[in-house]
Amino acid sequence: MRRISIFGATGSIGESTFDLIRRAGGAGAFHTVALTGARNVARLAEMARELRAEIAVTADPACLPDLRAALDGSGVKAAAGPDAIIGAADRPANWVMSAIVGAAGLAPGLRALEQGATLALANKESLVTAGPLLMATARAHGATVLPVDSEHSAVFQALTGEDIATVERIIITASGGPFRDWTAERLRDVTLAQAVAHPNWSMGQRISVDSASMFNKALEVIETREFFGIAPDRIEVLVHPQSIVHALVGFHDGAVMAHLGAPDMRHAIGYALNWPARRALPVERIDLARLATLSFEAPDEARFPALRLAREVMAAGGGTGAVFNAAKEVALDHFIAGSLPFPAMAEVVETVLARVSRQNGLGIAPRSLEEVLYIDAMARRVASAAINDRNS
Repeated sequence: MRRISIFGATGSIGESTFDLIRRAGGAGAFHTVALTGARNVARLAEMARELRAEIAVTADPACLPDLRAALDGSGVKAAAGPDAIIGAADRPANWVMSAIVGAAGLAPGLRALEQGATLALANKESLVTAGPLLMATARAHGATVLPVDSEHSAVFQALTGEDIATVERIIITASGGPFRDWTAERLRDVTLAQAVAHPNWSMGQRISVDSASMFNKALEVIETREFFGIAPDRIEVLVHPQSIVHALVGFHDGAVMAHLGAPDMRHAIGYALNWPARRALPVERIDLARLATLSFEAPDEARFPALRLAREVMAAGGGTGAVFNAAKEVALDHFIAGSLPFPAMAEVVETVLARVSRQNGLGIAPRSLEEVLYIDAMARRVASAAINDRNS
């Protein structure tokens, strides 16, 4: 019986993973080692009970009494806090879903790889902040990393049986989000409620805002470079409002392979769960005749500068990805709190990149988790100072 863990079980990716595991037989087909979540301990306990997990962990120590109460009599151990999440990742598992949002997902992902697990990677920040470290850890321990972002899963599938040396370009698509047609002037007045109202995907609050600002796509551009090892100038982005074509791979003979599917994360999750097999999934089958038209357009980097910043990050290399992500997370926190306008998130990130670029040693890729965390903390301090300067 396969041993599985889900880190970030109560988020949108975790819920979709839980749905597929339940449909595939649940506790009768999988031995669930660990489930982790944030503050929704009632749902975390419900999942842990159904899958008969060994342990359920909440990231918030203040929620531990409620989690223990919800698991009373179930035989599932309860724990809380970052150290407990790392401890859960140390428990041997064959397959681990990494769906914790933000840089917090890196440490448990690395620990899972050190156990030799197959890591289904939905936490894009792991590759952005520490791509070389993550992939080197996988190689050193005979582990496997499978992409779960819909775009990277699409590229991975299009490359099956192909030689990466024959690839001329990789094109990932973006829906354009809720503000695709908004003017720069309108973007100044964006509210949080507007930013989380994605037209195609059902996602959590933070990733929805990232999608609306194109920061999500900027992270995915960096991910593409780190995962597939392709030169940055061969990575393109197309705005595709229908979200049916998830990625395209162009080869040096002029052929282009496209991956199509309904906007449902269970496509990519199911592919990673069943890999190397391809099994039936409970997702919508697209009807191209009904769709009639699939449209594409170039992204507007003037209104959405995150993509330009991502290319600057790739050109700089080293630890710049960790700076970029940390600054973005701090700016996002302030937008959600109402203390930073929507367009100012990109302005803050650009300011932080300029200030931190003068730091010695940043041009060398982090070689340990400790180095990544040092850069992350330093960039967060600079971002907080930049925002305070802006608001003072």
